[in-house]
Amino acid sequence: MSPDTFPHDRGPRQRFFLPSRDAEEDTFLGDIFRRETVGGAVALVAAALAIIWANSSWSSAYLDLRSLTIGPLDLEHWAADGALTMFFFVAGLELKREFVVGSLRRPADAAVPVVAAACGVAVPALIFVVANMSQGDGATRGWAIPAATDIAFALAVLAVVGSNLPTSLRAFLLTLAVVDDLIVIVIIAVFYTSTLHLGALGLAGLAFVVWALAQHFRVSTPLVYLPLAGIAWWFTHESGIHATIAGVVLGLLTRVRPDKHEQRSPAERLEHLLSPVSAAVAVPFFAFMSAGVVVSGSLGELASSPVVVGVVLGLVVGKPIGVFGGAWLLTRFTRAELNDDLAWRDLVGVAVLAGVGFTVSLLVADLSFAGEVREQAKTAVLAGSFIAAVAGALLLGHRDRFHFTP
Repeated sequence: MSPDTFPHDRGPRQRFFLPSRDAEEDTFLGDIFRRETVGGAVALVAAALAIIWANSSWSSAYLDLRSLTIGPLDLEHWAADGALTMFFFVAGLELKREFVVGSLRRPADAAVPVVAAACGVAVPALIFVVANMSQGDGATRGWAIPAATDIAFALAVLAVVGSNLPTSLRAFLLTLAVVDDLIVIVIIAVFYTSTLHLGALGLAGLAFVVWALAQHFRVSTPLVYLPLAGIAWWFTHESGIHATIAGVVLGLLTRVRPDKHEQRSPAERLEHLLSPVSAAVAVPFFAFMSAGVVVSGSLGELASSPVVVGVVLGLVVGKPIGVFGGAWLLTRFTRAELNDDLAWRDLVGVAVLAGVGFTVSLLVADLSFAGEVREQAKTAVLAGSFIAAVAGALLLGHRDRFHFTP
C-alpha cells in the first residue's frame, strides 16, 4: 500500500503548502516579499521615532502635532481613518486576487492556512477575555487587539532571516496573513461600530455600486474612480462604520481577471501603483501617529495590568497555539498533510511570527479604549509584537540554516 493512501481509501492524500505552480505567481509572491520588507522597515523606524519623541522632553510637541486639525479630522484620525484606508484598499486587492486567481481559489489548497488563521484569531481573543473578564468596565472590549497578524512586519522578518526556507512556507504565511486580515476586517465592521447612520451608509453603498458598474463596463478613467473613492470613504466614515472598511470593499469590487487585450487587470495595475505608497507612506504615517505611546508607571505596574497581560499573552502565546494547533488538528483528522519540503518545526517558527500584531492591533486598540488604558494596550501591542518578532526570527533563522545547501 502506498504511504500516501489510507486503508480503504483509493484516492491519494491531498498535499498542502505546495510550491506555486506557475512562474507568474512566483513573481507576484517575490514582489510582495520585497515590498513588505521595505515597508515593514520604514514603519518600524517611524514607530521608534514616535515612541522616542512621545517620551522625550519635547513630548508636548508630538501631542500637539497629533491633534493638529486639517479639514474635518486631526492628524491622528487622518492616519487611522485616511492613511490606513489605502493600506486596506491594497489588502482588498490582494484578497480579491487570492480568491480569484491565487492560493485561495482552490478551497482544498487553502484549507489549512484558513483554519490556522481562524484559530489564530480565536485563541488570542479567548486568552484576552479570560485575563480581563473579572475587571468589568468594558475591559473585555479589547478582545480583538491580539487577534491580528501584521503582514508587513511578519513578511519582513521572514525575508530577512529565512532566505533559504521553502517558498511554500512563505506562501503559507502570506495566505495566513491575508485570511487573518479578512477576519479582523469583519470583526472591526461588526463589533466596533457603535452607532449606524443608515442615510450615510446608503450613500456609501451607492458609491460602491457605481464603482462595481464602472468596473463591469470597463470604465478606465481615474476621473470617475477618484471621486467615487472619496465619496465612499467619507460616507462610510459618517455612517459610523470605520472608514477603512471602504478601502476593503472597493478593493474587493475591483476587477482581477484581465481582458484579452490587457496585459494586466485593473487590480494588478492599481496594486502596482499604490503598494509602494501604502508601504512607504501610509503605514509609516499611521505608525508614527499611533505608536507614540507615553510609557508611564513602572514595569511592575504594566505587568500587573490585565489589559497588558491579555494582549502580550494573546500575541506571544495565543497566536502560536492557535495557528500551529489549527494546522495540526486539520492535518491530524483530515486527509491533509504537509508537502515533503516542509516540517512541523518550520511551521512552529511561522506560528510564533504570526504574533507580530503591530498595525491592525494598534488600530483595534484605538477603537477599543481611551485614555490610560489605551496607552497600556498600545504598549502591550508593541511589547508583544517585539517579543514575537525576535522569537520567530530566532526559530526561523535556525530552520533557515537547516535548509541551507551550499
